[in-house]
Amino acid sequence: MNLFKIKDNQLKLKTDFADVKAITDIIADKTFEQLEKDGIFVFPEVIKDADDISRIQMVLQSYNDKYVSGNIMGFLGAGDQRLVIESRFSTGEDYLFQYLLNKVMDFPNIVDLEADANQDNALFNLLVFLFPHYLRKAARKGAFKTYIRRWCNDGNVRGTIDVARHIRMNTPFVGNIAYSQREYSYDNYLMELVRHTIEYIKTKPYGRRLLNSAKDEVKLVIDSTTDYTPGERKKNIEYNKNTIRHAYYHEYRDLQRLCILILQNKKQQMGYGKRKVYGILFDGAWLWEEYVNSLVEGYFYHPMNKAGKDKQWLFAGNNGLIYPDFIGKDDENRVIADAKYKPMGNIGNQDYLQVLAYMFRFDAKRAFYFYPEASGQNDKELWLNKGSSFEGNVSTRDDVCLIKHGLRIPRDARDYQDFEQQIGMSEISFLKIL
Repeated sequence: MNLFKIKDNQLKLKTDFADVKAITDIIADKTFEQLEKDGIFVFPEVIKDADDISRIQMVLQSYNDKYVSGNIMGFLGAGDQRLVIESRFSTGEDYLFQYLLNKVMDFPNIVDLEADANQDNALFNLLVFLFPHYLRKAARKGAFKTYIRRWCNDGNVRGTIDVARHIRMNTPFVGNIAYSQREYSYDNYLMELVRHTIEYIKTKPYGRRLLNSAKDEVKLVIDSTTDYTPGERKKNIEYNKNTIRHAYYHEYRDLQRLCILILQNKKQQMGYGKRKVYGILFDGAWLWEEYVNSLVEGYFYHPMNKAGKDKQWLFAGNNGLIYPDFIGKDDENRVIADAKYKPMGNIGNQDYLQVLAYMFRFDAKRAFYFYPEASGQNDKELWLNKGSSFEGNVSTRDDVCLIKHGLRIPRDARDYQDFEQQIGMSEISFLKIL
């Protein structure tokens, strides 16, 4: 197997990617939105009206004779080639990426993301861990219902008589008639596929614990598939390769795609149909923001720009749509905060203007940039100026301050458990300022 690892936000020669050319030929210069259409799982899922850069982000973008990686972490595969994109804030093993997945996606702490010989298992485990998320999302529409054709052989004819089958099955005639009927049913090819996936996951050591996070949705599937037969898994997979097209059930289309990849496991390199590449990608900025939210949710409101929830406006009449990352809950001493998945030195210019606008809008005198601190730097306070250089009266205000407040990322962890302990201490220190 050809394995190549890179960091997010990295510049590398195109020739360095020679061992994973089958992957780069497909993903280079393609946006998140295009990759989703190609069958790659992308987080957060592309929202058409999201007012941010998620839709136009690229995994690899050409820059002369080099590729620039974006804010993307994850795994990609094609044939026997694997491309792993790690966090730039990790040294050695990428414990940070695993930790973010555990905290944000509620993945079990059992993914071996590091062992080179086990990258297939890592990718496959991630696919399995995504299953409850996609099942819950699809089940919000209720159980999938569609027309199916049933073949019957009894005395209560309620459909089209199948003459050839009747002669074959009912000679000599004993009172039964072979016929088929078309009915609208919950017990159909797609729900059966989901049931096969549930039963497959149950066989894994962590399976029942994983499924317990979507126990109501699992029960819905089991209750809907009374005709489930374990021996028909292969036949069911083949039938489901014709993906559903109904726009209302697009969440079930994603679930259908995931189930096929899980049930196929490593056969055909986990690909199917015309798809040449598969994988799971995470927007690093989104992962970091959601992780930070899990730490500070007691102190801040969290508008969700990716989902278009809790939108705010700069001006009256719903003009100037904005989505501050975090708005302090103390309305008498309002604080604004912005999550930045980049080093302290890269926070500036447009970042300043954006947060200052949010501070002005919400009458906040203090704001924070929450970023991953991996180089040992201390917090940096930025006090707003007043006056003008034209009058020669520039001075520092003492009431408006932006603070670059980093969460220290462990750099010398012996193993993942040690990383968890160290970053837990970092989280305690990180919250003290609030």
